[in-house]
Amino acid sequence: MKEYKDCRNAVLPLDLHIPDPEAHVMPDGRVYVYGSWDQEENIYCSKEYRVFSSDNMIDWVDHGKSFDASQVPWVFDENAPKYPSSIYWSKPTPFLKKMIEKDTEGGKLEIPKFPKDMLFAPDAIHKDGKYYLYFCMADSSEGVAVADKPEGPFRDAIQLPCGGIDPAVFVDEDGQAYFYWGQFYAHGAKLKDNMVEFEEGSIVNNIVTEEEHYFHEGSSLRKREDTYYIVYSSMVRGKPTSLAYATSKSPLGPFMYQGVIVDNDGCDPQSWNNHGSIEEVNGQWYVFYHRSSQNRQQKRRLCIEPIFFNEDGTIQEVQMTSQGAGRPFGINERVEAFRACQLSGSVYIAPSKNRDEVLTGIQDGDEAVFRYVEWDTQSKEISIEASGSGEIHIYLDYEKQASGSIILEEGQIVASSFQGTPGKHQIKLQFNKIKELQIHALYFR
Repeated sequence: MKEYKDCRNAVLPLDLHIPDPEAHVMPDGRVYVYGSWDQEENIYCSKEYRVFSSDNMIDWVDHGKSFDASQVPWVFDENAPKYPSSIYWSKPTPFLKKMIEKDTEGGKLEIPKFPKDMLFAPDAIHKDGKYYLYFCMADSSEGVAVADKPEGPFRDAIQLPCGGIDPAVFVDEDGQAYFYWGQFYAHGAKLKDNMVEFEEGSIVNNIVTEEEHYFHEGSSLRKREDTYYIVYSSMVRGKPTSLAYATSKSPLGPFMYQGVIVDNDGCDPQSWNNHGSIEEVNGQWYVFYHRSSQNRQQKRRLCIEPIFFNEDGTIQEVQMTSQGAGRPFGINERVEAFRACQLSGSVYIAPSKNRDEVLTGIQDGDEAVFRYVEWDTQSKEISIEASGSGEIHIYLDYEKQASGSIILEEGQIVASSFQGTPGKHQIKLQFNKIKELQIHALYFR
């Protein structure tokens, strides 16, 4: 077990790529995050899960491995039941078809291939003193394992009578549990009290769909007051980088589309999907989601933002931030370059030769945004740790004129005068005249 203190976005150490986060406050009062794990370079997920928890959203405990694919007995069993999947790559839905025609040569879709025993996105829940981990495999099978503690280890895997990806579980106030799954079309069913079987005749198909709700994948259900919220990866903005939601007065629908909660488009040049959840922790609601890194669709990282509800129960869309659930960056504090939350152009976040993560791949006109800094007094100077050369213009908030500029010479830490008023600000760096420039960190003084 390891502890990580004063965490901001990305929440976990940089070598832990945990996407698809499902967050649940368990009976001990801590919030636990269950996600998949991008361990490989160019493939989603891995053959292991691990669990993280916090009591304050700032300091996190890494509980280590909770489950692995070797515990799933049916994956390589030719006699195991095979259930229909909602993933029909050969017959893409209308939105997906448009995207394929736009983004692939000749409109031909390259179907992803994975080892059968890869573990995709999970979910977990507590009921009657036990903890249940719901998981899915690359062969479209789904299952459940049980533990005595929220962090596991989970054991005794049982196959569920459905096929697809991205399981989700919800237990209502009356104790009735529900299970959700599917891609392009989401399905739901009531679980029996044993949490490992469906109630006969309870399956509801197409709870949310791509055509009506922009649904792509990654169902997640929560209840607030008398309203049920289904959160999911959405195609509403052309590709599934946003987490959207729909609402209902029943856990199995019908659901009405409402809008976007957070969009990770711009976290990385190759950003492709999103997947996450919402949860109330210590009286504040948060959205848990992921961002890509290293100029690839994979290497996704856990991120968190506070969210806020309107009087009518709708959720206000939030921007990606660098601070996440933590505090803004202050005067004299080192702002690591990998904290950049919005990128445009070719710039991306990746490891450097000395193994810290930097802004790299920078071209003229690229931009990087940090949200937020907060100063009690005026900031009069900016310092930048960098390698390479270039010219950087620094903008506060949405100003059209730079509040400061800095010329970087090869291998130097350079300081420059800067006009930063007290208060909370977004910082934007704009790059020009670039020669092999990499940004490691910045300071305001």
